[in-house]
Amino acid sequence: MNGPAYRQIAADLRGTIERGEYPEGAVLPKITDIAQEYGISKQTAREAIAELEAEGLVEVVRRRGTVVRARPVRRRLTRSRQVFRDERGYYFDPTAQPWRALEAPTISWGRPPKDVALMLGVDPDEDVLIRDRVMGDAEAGKPMQLATSFLPAHVARGTRLAERDTGPGGIYDLLEEMGHRPLAWDETVGSRMPTPAETARLHLAKGVPLLRIVRTSTSPDGTVVEVNDTRMSADDFEVGYSVTRHSSAQLPA
Repeated sequence: MNGPAYRQIAADLRGTIERGEYPEGAVLPKITDIAQEYGISKQTAREAIAELEAEGLVEVVRRRGTVVRARPVRRRLTRSRQVFRDERGYYFDPTAQPWRALEAPTISWGRPPKDVALMLGVDPDEDVLIRDRVMGDAEAGKPMQLATSFLPAHVARGTRLAERDTGPGGIYDLLEEMGHRPLAWDETVGSRMPTPAETARLHLAKGVPLLRIVRTSTSPDGTVVEVNDTRMSADDFEVGYSVTRHSSAQLPA
């Protein structure tokens, strides 16, 4: 096998995990044992374990050792390309409809990420309104997603949008009451690695990426009045949707 020794060892250990020789919750051999078995230094063995940890396959637990991580069955988020409404206002995913804010929203003014600034059509150095929320299972107190709304200052400053409680229907009802009706929405789905703060807030294991859904809210005149950046564990969730047959996709004669 070619490549650095630690990657060869990591590949071998990865294979034992994938074959079930070390099932979920099992403890891998100690660093000293790995080094002795493969005839390598303890530092090389540590690098091999670090690679598996970065992939999210294992986690190093104090006083236990290197433990094979449980791989949860992903919950499917069915993005039906529709917006729904209940007594609390608009929502975009039936799976997340029962979730509630686990704490009061954090309201601040600050610079948006560069990609968000581009979507909002504002200068990256311009302050925008930032509304942060942690959503999840209120009964269990389990966080499921982080949702951050960015609103341009010319839309939000001096309005109830900048208040903690925006009233029934949330910011979308309020935006429409302010004259931006009917709102239209677009979404993109991507992924990235979490920041340390996101890892802590979502209780992510090392090496687990974020599933990122970015939604823009646009007024009838084409002004983007909000960008919503929703992040959740890619270990726990995946995006699904139905595939329909286009009129061009006719059955063969």
